[in-house]
Amino acid sequence: QVQLGESGGGLVQDGASLRLSCLASGRSFSGYAMGWFRQAPGKEREFVSAIDWNGGKTDYIDSVKGRFTISRDNAKNTVTLQMNRLKPEDTAVYYCAAAMNPFTRAIRKGKVDWWGSGTLVTVAT
Repeated sequence: QVQLGESGGGLVQDGASLRLSCLASGRSFSGYAMGWFRQAPGKEREFVSAIDWNGGKTDYIDSVKGRFTISRDNAKNTVTLQMNRLKPEDTAVYYCAAAMNPFTRAIRKGKVDWWGSGTLVTVAT
């Protein structure tokens, strides 16, 4: 019954920044690991980033380390992905994800209990 809604996608130039936001319903948000996946055209959905239940630990795929930052605000039931120095390779539909498991490794493994509907990020070549 948890619902996730993403926003913030758009069309940007190579090197630009975007901030994606995910708003979650439910009372137990602070107990969930949260994260982001993406699916590029013609490719499988892949893990991008995760944050543990209290924001104390984050995880990223190597290709976005140093460029993307995940954060959460448990008081607002939100998780954010700040994306800097975007590259054409980042073009994808980005999906917010939540796991009842509180740890980032669950998200990384794809053990996701709830998905958002996605927001499209397009980085022009």
